[in-house]
Amino acid sequence: MKKILTIALGLVLLASCNSKPEGFTLNATVTGELENGTRVFLKTTDSINQLIDVDTTTVENGAFSFTGMQTEPQLHYLFVGNLRGNIPLIVENGTIDLKFQKDSLSFARLKGTPQNELFMEFLGESRKLSDRARSMQDDMRMAAQQQDTATVTALREEYMEFQDDVKNFNIDFAKDNPNALISVLIINNLMMSKRLSMDEIKKLYEGLTPEMKASAPAEQLKKQLDQAKNTEIGGVAPEFSAPTPDGELLALSDVKGKLTLVDFWAAWCRPCRAENPNIVNVYNKYHDKGLNIIGVSLDTRAEDWKGAIEKDGLTWNHISNLKRFQDPVARLYNINAIPAAFLLDENGVIVAKDLRGPALEAKVAELLN
Repeated sequence: MKKILTIALGLVLLASCNSKPEGFTLNATVTGELENGTRVFLKTTDSINQLIDVDTTTVENGAFSFTGMQTEPQLHYLFVGNLRGNIPLIVENGTIDLKFQKDSLSFARLKGTPQNELFMEFLGESRKLSDRARSMQDDMRMAAQQQDTATVTALREEYMEFQDDVKNFNIDFAKDNPNALISVLIINNLMMSKRLSMDEIKKLYEGLTPEMKASAPAEQLKKQLDQAKNTEIGGVAPEFSAPTPDGELLALSDVKGKLTLVDFWAAWCRPCRAENPNIVNVYNKYHDKGLNIIGVSLDTRAEDWKGAIEKDGLTWNHISNLKRFQDPVARLYNINAIPAAFLLDENGVIVAKDLRGPALEAKVAELLN
C-alpha cells in the first residue's frame, strides 16, 4: 500500500511539473492617485503593425487585472486612461505581475513569466544606453550653443561609436537569448534598419529556438529573408506592375533598358527629395545611352505624389499603389526604409543597390560607357 501511494504521489508531482498554465492572468497595481473607474486598454498590433484593441477593464483601488487565453507569447501594450505613453509587455499563459507609478509608465516592472523576465532584462540594459545617448545629446547641444566646434566634432565621433555599442548590445542579446520573443523582434528591427547584412540576419534567425521560430514574428521574418534572396546583388529582380499617375498599369518589363534603376521614394521622404536632383542629372546624361528609370512611390495621397514628380522634374516612368510601406511592390522587394534603389542590367539581374550621389553616376558610367 505504501509503495502504491509513493508511485501515485510521484505521478502527481510529475504531472504538476510538466503541466502548462491554461490561460494568462495579468495582475497590475499602480501607485499614485488614479481615480476608480479609469479605463485601461490592452492592445496589440495586426499584420500591418496597426494597434488593435484586445480587452479593456477599469482601475479599482489602485489595481486592475486581465485574464484570457494566449496561443503563443505576443507583444502587447497597456494604455491607462489619459496618461501619456504606454506599457509594453508580453502576454503569455501564466501569471504576470505588473507594478508601475502613475507618472512614469516607462519604468513599469514586470515579473512572473519567462518572456517578461527576459523582456525586463533587455529593457534594463536598454534604459542605460538611452541615458548615455541623452547625456551625449545634451552635451552636444550645449557645445553647439557655445559654438565650441571642436567639442561638437569630438562628441559626434563618440556618438557614432556609441551607435555601434547599441547595435552590438542588440546582437549579443539576441545571440545569448535565442528563447526570447524580444530576440525575434530585435532581429527584425536590425533587418529593417539595414544595420546588418542579410547573411548576418539569417545567422541570428538560425540561432533561435524551434519554439521562437514557430512564433508569428519569426515566421514573418523568415518570409522576408526568403524574399530578400531575390533582391540581392546577382539575383533576378522580381517582375511587378502597378498604376501610373494616369491610372494605367505599367510593368517592370515594359520599361527595361540596357540599364534600369528601380527607385523607391515618396514625396514625404526628405532624403529622397534631396537625392532627386542627382538622379535627374544622371538620367539626363545617360538616358540616350540606355538608362531607364521607374520610380515606385510609397505615398498615400495621389496629389502629393504627382506634385512631387512635377516639382522635382522627374520625367521618367512612375507607379504607385498609394499604400506606403504596404505597397505590394515594396513588400516584394523587402523595402523597410527609403530611399532604396536597385540597378538592373538588360537581363533584369541586380548589379548594384542603394547607390546615391556620385556613386550612382560612377556605376552607371562604368556600365554604359
